[in-house]
Amino acid sequence: MGKATGFLEYERQGGVLVQEKQRIKNYNEFHEYLSEEEQQIQASRCMNCGVPFCQFGMEIMGMASGCPLHNLIPEWNDLIYKGNWELAYNRLKKTNSFPEFTSRVCPALCEAACTCGLNGDSVSVRENEHAIIEKAYKEGFAKVNIPNIKTGKKIAIIGSGPAGLAAADQLNQRGHSVTVFERDDRPGGLLMYGIPNMKLEKDIIYRKIDIMKEEGVEFKLSQNIGKDKKASEILKEFDSVILACGAKNPRDIKAAGRDAKGIYFAVDFLTSSTKALLKVRQKDKKTDNLAKADGFIDSKGKKVIVIGGGDTGNDCVATCIRHGAKSVTQLEMMPKAPEKRAQDNPWPQWPKVCKTDYGQEEAKAVFGSDPRVYQTTVKEFIKNEKGELKAVKCVNLEFSKDEKTGKNLMKEVAGSEKILDCDLLLIAAGFLGSEEYVAKAFGVELDEKTNVSTQKGRYATNVKKVFTAGDMHRGQSLVVWAILEGRECARQVDEYLMGYTNLSPQ
Repeated sequence: MGKATGFLEYERQGGVLVQEKQRIKNYNEFHEYLSEEEQQIQASRCMNCGVPFCQFGMEIMGMASGCPLHNLIPEWNDLIYKGNWELAYNRLKKTNSFPEFTSRVCPALCEAACTCGLNGDSVSVRENEHAIIEKAYKEGFAKVNIPNIKTGKKIAIIGSGPAGLAAADQLNQRGHSVTVFERDDRPGGLLMYGIPNMKLEKDIIYRKIDIMKEEGVEFKLSQNIGKDKKASEILKEFDSVILACGAKNPRDIKAAGRDAKGIYFAVDFLTSSTKALLKVRQKDKKTDNLAKADGFIDSKGKKVIVIGGGDTGNDCVATCIRHGAKSVTQLEMMPKAPEKRAQDNPWPQWPKVCKTDYGQEEAKAVFGSDPRVYQTTVKEFIKNEKGELKAVKCVNLEFSKDEKTGKNLMKEVAGSEKILDCDLLLIAAGFLGSEEYVAKAFGVELDEKTNVSTQKGRYATNVKKVFTAGDMHRGQSLVVWAILEGRECARQVDEYLMGYTNLSPQ
């Protein structure tokens, strides 16, 4: 259990973050991690609880508590403390296909459920995980592992996001021949273009993709199945198909003037910025001057409004600051969450508290205040004579409870309208489900949210040999949930093809 009194002797300590005004000068990751020795001390704080909620991974009151992958957290914390890094890596890889991703972008559901966090600071699980995987690459533990036996079965995976990659990794190691089709020019899906470089440097993705290629996974890029290539050809060529195309149908803001020039969906903006960065770095790795890349959505010198207070909205704020935006305002429809847990939100539930993320911290440093404006939405987009966005009309919102259903009711506050100058607006209001054309091409049924429909707990669609996983199946969610879905889907595909499966259950 690590050190029996570790949680009493040592305070939580994390790696140092590069100061805001320094880190906005580039698009690099800005987390400086602890030394191995310091990380071992942090791992010693783990108590190996009788009931380790950190790896519980179940829902409480509609919210996930603990790691959905059921990572063996107390076990590898103990191994870190004892300096047995290789065995710690082996225990971590039993449940998590991509700790190099989750240790950077996961919101750490495990830490929110840590027993130490009940009356103090939780164990630094995510940084411990990061230390394991980076040590594994450094020491060669995370080496290429080519399967010895091939089954002769061929599997097509449509989409190379975390769900598709997890399924591909599992099925390839089982001995099946796996081909991943990706409509973009680079693999990774959401990881590549939906998450900015500051949170996940793209070399980290390529590092893993290169290993998967050596292990036998084939990647076919710029292949838009359902448009460039017929689904019938895929079904004829492969023994099974997994649809893992994500939930990329963005929620729109339908208000007067929506056709104004200068309004973009957040995912298109972030994709544009990352593509420009990669293009520039390909020519000169020493520069992050995106002005040298043509055709991207540039926010330099502009008054930017971001609609949406979630992670994607925050990523947009941080990206705009690095572009050199004149100002950034983030509009959030919901009220500001409390600073501390409310009485009806006890541990080990996910804490519904106000979170100030890296983009908001940078906005405070650059502009002097938090960019978020709560309980506000856009009522009208105002255009100039050229049809370009020049301002938005906002209105305040108030909430009340429906006495019968308990649901929140929202209405505009009379007389609260105000005009905000704006020449670039980014919509980060979430997603409504999957894009329908791939589902239609394969003939699979969709539910009322346009997610691919399956029986509960199952991944098989209504079409023979066609399965689904990830956001396309469950709706917009976290990377860790996508990895879980990919792994569980792989088990069911393996069982379908072989009559049994020996892939590890979660």
